[in-house]
Amino acid sequence: MEISVSCGILKVKENMLIGGDIMANRITYQNIDMQKTGRKLKRIIESEGYTPRMIQEYLHLSCVQPIYRWYKGLILPSVDHLFMLSELLNVHMEDFLVKKNERPIIYDVEQYNIVAAQKRIIAYCQKMYQLVA
Repeated sequence: MEISVSCGILKVKENMLIGGDIMANRITYQNIDMQKTGRKLKRIIESEGYTPRMIQEYLHLSCVQPIYRWYKGLILPSVDHLFMLSELLNVHMEDFLVKKNERPIIYDVEQYNIVAAQKRIIAYCQKMYQLVA
């Protein structure tokens, strides 16, 4: 593992072992959750009705594999590709990226116990109302 700082950005390069081969210098980012970003990219692209092949053609990529790597969180799109995707999908470039340790605004009910949270919020509001009244 190699850690470097470039223009104030901390980058960690790892050698990944994939199927017995070492994939050279996979870059991970200190503040971007690559897996969640990949899932978000996939969700946004699919919700607009685009396939990876269509995105490949739009971005003039020679093959579709980088898009699948984005989806898996192995790599991130280049700034140029994020810009082109933002124009195609009418989404701001920053909205594609997910910070590490950031809680999603829309919660997955199976992942988070929404019912318990709602009960706590209702109890809190009732208590606050009693204090004010």
